Amino acid sequence: MSLFSIILMLHIAAGFTALTVFWIPLVTKKGGRAHRKIGWVYVWAMYTVAGSALFMGLYRLFIDQERTSAEQAFSFFLLFIAVLSAATAWMGIRVLRFKRRTDAHRNLYDLGISGLLVIMSLDTMVVGWMDDFALLKFFPILGLVLGSGQLSYWLTPPKTKMHWYFEHYGNLIGCSIATITAFVVFGAPRLLNISSVSIWLWFLPAAVLTPLIYSFNFYYRRKFNLPRVKKSAS
Repeated sequence: MSLFSIILMLHIAAGFTALTVFWIPLVTKKGGRAHRKIGWVYVWAMYTVAGSALFMGLYRLFIDQERTSAEQAFSFFLLFIAVLSAATAWMGIRVLRFKRRTDAHRNLYDLGISGLLVIMSLDTMVVGWMDDFALLKFFPILGLVLGSGQLSYWLTPPKTKMHWYFEHYGNLIGCSIATITAFVVFGAPRLLNISSVSIWLWFLPAAVLTPLIYSFNFYYRRKFNLPRVKKSAS
């Protein structure tokens, strides 16, 4: 068995794990034992998805180059999924570490990963327009929105005391969009033994889960009746 096949199997197993446990932290008690333990399973599964997608994307682009333009485009999509998964999973966890901050946050690792997501989103869109590939044209808008939001979050002082709460679940839900979309594009057609699925199905996970993020924001802002964060003395 080749190294690529092993990485592919690892990628599928990690993606299936993430898809299976994704809903558990959403419906269990926030901060409870199940939420934390299953949440870490999800995060590490997504890190594995990201690392394996990065390897496969780079392998297909730079080593196994005897492919059609469509297959090369899908390889670039794998790279984008890798960055999107890693950046959103990282952000979802890092905000917990700095939830008590009151000033701008300028850690180079955090800013660099968020900045990479923005750059990769723009690059992927450029490739999509050059190759006239709809998925690469429009899906990276999600990464652009999430990456820009991450940079804005880090570079500005928090406006509410529960700022980290919204960033935590917002980014981890965004992370799941990458996994579900990749499954719809790659996994489902192979499991169902069909050549391809409608382009509209490619965007269905983002269309369903993005409003969920905004719904949660609305619900928890009203629930917490959030006060403003006092500015620190200069």
